[in-house]
Amino acid sequence: MIIAGEASGDLHGAGLIKELFKLDQSLQIFGIGGDKMISAGMNAQFHIKQMAFLGFIEVLRHLPFISKVRNELLRKIAEEKIETVILIDYPGFNLSIAKKLHVLGKKIIYYISPQVWAWGKGRIDKIREVVDKMIVVFPFEEKMYRKYNVDVEYVGHPLVEYVENYPLMNKEELYKKLNLEEGKEILLILPGSRKHEIKKIFPKCINAAVKLSKDFNLQTVVACSENINESIFTNLTTENNYKLVKGYTYDLLKHSYFGIIKSGTSTLEAGLFQLPFIVVYSTNYLTYWLGRIVVQIKNIAMTNIILGENVIDELIQYDVNTENIYSKSEAILKDKQRYNSIKQKLGLIKEKLGGSGASKKTAQKIYTLLNEA
Repeated sequence: MIIAGEASGDLHGAGLIKELFKLDQSLQIFGIGGDKMISAGMNAQFHIKQMAFLGFIEVLRHLPFISKVRNELLRKIAEEKIETVILIDYPGFNLSIAKKLHVLGKKIIYYISPQVWAWGKGRIDKIREVVDKMIVVFPFEEKMYRKYNVDVEYVGHPLVEYVENYPLMNKEELYKKLNLEEGKEILLILPGSRKHEIKKIFPKCINAAVKLSKDFNLQTVVACSENINESIFTNLTTENNYKLVKGYTYDLLKHSYFGIIKSGTSTLEAGLFQLPFIVVYSTNYLTYWLGRIVVQIKNIAMTNIILGENVIDELIQYDVNTENIYSKSEAILKDKQRYNSIKQKLGLIKEKLGGSGASKKTAQKIYTLLNEA
């Protein structure tokens, strides 16, 4: 069984499933995932669309459903006599079910570590108790887990292989395909893959983006996550001077000039494509307040954390407004030297993420564990 709860987990899970089937086509894989994991061959008990809860408050509201999901998965594990469970990120749910799986004597492999380096080391003790194998995608995670005597291996980040292997369109093809205006560069908005975050972030982003597009002769494109209904965007703004696109996100990251991007995996993807951008993040007040108490790092953008410096401007919570988004973006767009400097520094991310082949390496490690006596 493989359990992922977010769009990024669906991407990583699909890559892993494909590589596992290359090793053994007779495998049966159950769990939670999205369209990518299902297309790769997983038998889904629940879709990630049903699991997209953002923050403490949203989780509290959905506790009865979360309990139902957990019980259904445990029932399926017993019914199918599943012995190995792979957890992908999504720590709130996955660490909870890991406790129960550990009691049942199941082998638990965690792929894509929870961000314990941001939330404090308390979770590491819990992970050491219930997880048999940690497979991590950042080199600093391996050092951290080894320090706390967790069985861990570093494989590199799967995003590198996705970007390298993606069949990119050239710029002319993309513009033609999406009916974009020739002669204008793209200002790209990536507002997230959850309804809650889109509602918080998008209206402020689009207002700033439309003004920026006018002032710098750009065209605004909004990338819609595959698990989101496009109507959410039209319901959040009366502005219509933008193009809404589902799919083609990597093509857009490759051929855009500037980005306004919600904190998350997308910031790494933008970094790998060397797209200068700013990061935005906003949630409800209580979730933010609780987060401030437990989060122990200064930066939220993975690009900045990996590079070890503030290359990308971050706007968080109360700072996320139209005026700030505009002014931070304007400062970069009108300063060619700064723009090029950001682009150059982002070029270091690929090397720091360990090269390609993470999905294959992970599948091989997992398959070895599956076949251990």
